[in-house]
Amino acid sequence: MGSVSMAVLCFIPLVFLSSCLSVMAKQTYIVHMKQQDKPFSFSNHHDWYSAQLQALPSATPDSLLYTYTTAYHGFAASLDPDQADMLRRSDAVLDVYEETVYTLHTTRTPGFLGLDTESGLWAGHNAQDLDQASYDVVIGVLDTGVWPESKSFDDTGMPAIPARWRGECESGPDFSPSLCNRKLIGARSFSKGYQMASGGGYLKKPKEAESPRDRDGHGTHTASTAAGSHVGNASLLGYASGTARGMANHARVASYKVCWSIGCFASDILAAIESAISDGVDVLSLSLGGGSAPYHHDSIAIGAFSAMERGIFVSCSAGNSGPRRFSLANEAPWIMTVGAGTLDRDFPAFAQLGNKKQHTGVSLYSGQGMGNKPVGLVYNKGSNSSSNMCLTGSLEPSLVRGKVVVCDRGINARVEKGAVVRDAGGIGMILANTAESGEELVADSHLLPAVAVGRKTGDLIREYVMSDPNPTAVLSFGGTVLDVQPSPVVAAFSSRGPNLVAPQILKPDVIGPGVNILAAWSEAIGPTGLEKDTRKTQFNIMSGTSMSCPHISGLAALLKAAHPEWSPSAIKSALMTTAYNQDNTKSPLRDAAAGAFSDPWAHGAGHVDPHKALSPGLVYDISPNDYVAFLCSLGYTIDKVQIIVKRPNVTCTRKFSNPGQLNYPSFSVVFAKKRVVRYTRELTNVGAAGSVYDLAISAPSMVAVTVKPTKLVFKNAGEKQRYTVTFVSMKSVPQMTRYEFGSISWSNKEHQVRSPVAFTWNQLVRS
Repeated sequence: MGSVSMAVLCFIPLVFLSSCLSVMAKQTYIVHMKQQDKPFSFSNHHDWYSAQLQALPSATPDSLLYTYTTAYHGFAASLDPDQADMLRRSDAVLDVYEETVYTLHTTRTPGFLGLDTESGLWAGHNAQDLDQASYDVVIGVLDTGVWPESKSFDDTGMPAIPARWRGECESGPDFSPSLCNRKLIGARSFSKGYQMASGGGYLKKPKEAESPRDRDGHGTHTASTAAGSHVGNASLLGYASGTARGMANHARVASYKVCWSIGCFASDILAAIESAISDGVDVLSLSLGGGSAPYHHDSIAIGAFSAMERGIFVSCSAGNSGPRRFSLANEAPWIMTVGAGTLDRDFPAFAQLGNKKQHTGVSLYSGQGMGNKPVGLVYNKGSNSSSNMCLTGSLEPSLVRGKVVVCDRGINARVEKGAVVRDAGGIGMILANTAESGEELVADSHLLPAVAVGRKTGDLIREYVMSDPNPTAVLSFGGTVLDVQPSPVVAAFSSRGPNLVAPQILKPDVIGPGVNILAAWSEAIGPTGLEKDTRKTQFNIMSGTSMSCPHISGLAALLKAAHPEWSPSAIKSALMTTAYNQDNTKSPLRDAAAGAFSDPWAHGAGHVDPHKALSPGLVYDISPNDYVAFLCSLGYTIDKVQIIVKRPNVTCTRKFSNPGQLNYPSFSVVFAKKRVVRYTRELTNVGAAGSVYDLAISAPSMVAVTVKPTKLVFKNAGEKQRYTVTFVSMKSVPQMTRYEFGSISWSNKEHQVRSPVAFTWNQLVRS
């Protein structure tokens, strides 16, 4: 019977109405099972899960999408709400929830981070030793796939693939396994969740080619940022020309395609993490995320816990929802949460106005330009109230033809605004920030001459246009400029703390380069990502915490190569406690949102410093059992803890009195019912025997901080020493005070082991 006839049947007999609605309401659910409850009559968990599904009314053979055994205990299935409710009532089921849809957080970097020099490198070794050790490290990148033909994945001079590697390169309609090599050693795609969401079962023909090939560009960019090979004369249409290379340019890359045109689906992400663990990756890099969610409902956090237990370092982007507070993604303490900062490189562009004033902004426009003759300048003209935003269809061609248009930043993509102006007949654009994006400047490869300016400059230009009877402008472009001051600056878009899920854990952890980053690109799409952009380029410049995350993933790979015995938490600690908090003018880090000084809710422990991280002196180590005690201290039930840690016999016999007791490399002190908060930390000596460290404390005036002992003496390498820190809030804290910041540092002549401290008050301790 045809689909039209079936639709008619759904509307005629009332008795069929609810079942038809259920069919239409099918979507992907993730089901967490009590793995230990599998009956002996089933030879494996897959068969058991299939039987559970087939017992449901209206179940179909293609209902089961994925079976998970490592990253998760359970399965993903296409269900209607009634079927999901029936599963929830089963004694063998821990939880059932709708899958989350996550989004992407979208050459000079190695030099900016000091990776092109050997000074201060891995103690007792040189750069060649580190390169050699890096050959054995594999970085798994969960993203939009990979463009394998890119020069960034050239394997010239690389030795044989490590014998322990169990991954593979999949075949697809546009991807041959032969495209992989000794650099790109794995390429897989996961699309069943995407296919269900896009309107059909996974057995039907997908709307996008089911293959690891990157047709978006994002995945190629992030993979090459983490571990791309040296490529000379790399640039985006002449901008940022130089040598492009990844952070760990001798490490191996494995690509896991989990993101498609409509998003990145939790069921696909879990399946990819499961494969990556089994394949043998050492580092997982995820430049994607969703909103804040309890850890037992956060698929990335759940999968990352399994990876961490197996010694895999997991790095995730913090999100691009800044500068709003409480805007973080990926807040779990076993994940490295990475914010974004600027480089010391810029792409200046200029707007010369008719009032003789020239304003400086940025741009990556690479066309012929608009000449030297001033033309008319327009802003917010016409009957459409959204014309100031330059939304699709908002500009009247009769008002903008042949002119430069001022567009407010926000709502639609920056490059899309330029396309709207061009389509309406405009010949140039000034993209002006509003209060939300502040003074942050992000360069784009626009389709027409365009200059992006900060809020203050934007206000001056808007005022000029509105007050001058005949405003004019001419735009020009200044190429690439290096050694920009100040840098780094925290990007305005970088998501901010505090941590909504566990306020006692300070997030983000660090910032890394995430603004105007040059890296490899897919040749299936133009540099703007717009359909109408027909340009092709092997490299592109992008911004976002998506770009900062793979920087840290690559640095973690270097630390893993230098110290293969270190746990993921030790690597995280090394990156955090050695991060710096001053820019290249010796001033405290600034925030692009308002130009004021930044704080740890924006930059975490600071900006990563790979040279110092290779030899941190001391580390804060955390075991999987410590994380269990942390989860128990959040008040989670045993079932919820079991969802995350996946141990049938897990208990909460050991739990912290405060979640902040976790041996984390930073502190978040929440003064709630009590004015006194006391934490104990343990440091492990990864430096020389006989090391002695002295204490330094920075704290606001309304908090008394005492640390015992005030000196740490490590007689042996590998020795552990504890200290206890007591924070006492004043009885009467000013009503305007909601949060303050400080630090605790242990130092000697060779090392400074610094931990940021965030203090938060709520109303209960003000009386």
